[in-house]
Amino acid sequence: MSTYKKSGVNIKLADKFTKFLEQKSKAIGGFAGILPIKESGNKDSVVASTDGVGTKLKLAFILDKHDTIGIDLVAMCVNDIIVCGAHPLLFLDYYAVGKLELEKSKQIMKGILEGCKQAESVLLGGETAEMPGFYKDGEYDLAGFSVGIVENSKIIDGSSIKPGDILIGLKSTGFHSNGFSLIRKALEDKNLLKKYAAKLLTPTKIYVKDIKKLKVALKDFGGVLGLAHITGGGIEGNLIRILPKNIQAFVYKKKWKVPSIMKEIQKLGHIPDCEMWKTFNMGIGMIAVVRKKNVKLALKVLKNAIIIGEIKNGKKSIVIK
Repeated sequence: MSTYKKSGVNIKLADKFTKFLEQKSKAIGGFAGILPIKESGNKDSVVASTDGVGTKLKLAFILDKHDTIGIDLVAMCVNDIIVCGAHPLLFLDYYAVGKLELEKSKQIMKGILEGCKQAESVLLGGETAEMPGFYKDGEYDLAGFSVGIVENSKIIDGSSIKPGDILIGLKSTGFHSNGFSLIRKALEDKNLLKKYAAKLLTPTKIYVKDIKKLKVALKDFGGVLGLAHITGGGIEGNLIRILPKNIQAFVYKKKWKVPSIMKEIQKLGHIPDCEMWKTFNMGIGMIAVVRKKNVKLALKVLKNAIIIGEIKNGKKSIVIK
C-alpha cells in the first residue's frame, strides 16, 4: 500500500509550517499574497504567487523531454493568482542547473513562454543559475513567480458564499503538477515509470482565460463568489480555504469520471481511495462557486465544466460523498 507520507511527503507537517508563516506575516494566506497599493487614491492590490514543478521534473529527465514542463511552472503560479480575482501580468523564472546545456535550456524556455502565452502574461525576466556539482548530470530545478493586479472591490475571497450556492468543477488535464512523489512510489518499477511517463507529463491546465470569461459573463449577476485551485491536498484541502464560517460544501463524486490514468496508478500502487482524494485533484483542477440562478450562464461560458456540488449550512467543512 502506497501513501503520500510513505513516499516522503508529510502534508500535516507542511500545513503546520504554513500556519507558522501566516502567524509571522499577516500578508501571507490563501492561495496567493495580496498587498494593497497604498498610494493616495489607488484602488488596486498587487497579487503574487510563487511555485515550482516539483518531482514531476523526474519524468522529464527520464524521457529527456523538456518542452512542456515550463507550462506546468507557469500554471502552478498563475492558477493561484486568478482565484483571488486578479489577472496575472508578469512572470519571472528561476532555472538552476549543474551544467548548462543550450538545446535543453531552449526547450525549457519554450514551455515557459507557451505557458505565459496561455496565461496572458509577459515573461519579464528571470535567473539562470549554473552550479557545478550541486545537481546530478542532466538534472535541473525550476521555480516561478507570478504577479498580477486586482481592483480591491473585485477581490474574490469567498466571504459572500451562502447556502444554496452551487459548485462548478473545471476539469483537469490529469495529475497536473502535484503528488508525483506518491506517483513515483506507486511506479517503483522503472519499466512501469517509463511506460506511463509520457502520459503523466501532460501539462497542467492554465485556467486564466476560462476564469476571465466567467468573470465577464457574471459581472452583472452577482459575480463569481469563490474560486479554489485544486492542488496538493486535493479538493478538501483547497476548497476549505475559501469557505466562510458555518458553511458546509458537499461534493458529489458521481458527478464526473475520475481520469483513467488516476485509476491505473491507484491500482498499480495499491493506493487507498482516501489517500487518492486527499492527494490529487481527481479530475477537477479548479472549482468556482456561483449563485444557483447563474449556473446555466456559467456552464455556457466554460468548457469542460460541470456541476459537482452545493453549499449548505453547517460546521465549516467539506463533505465528499
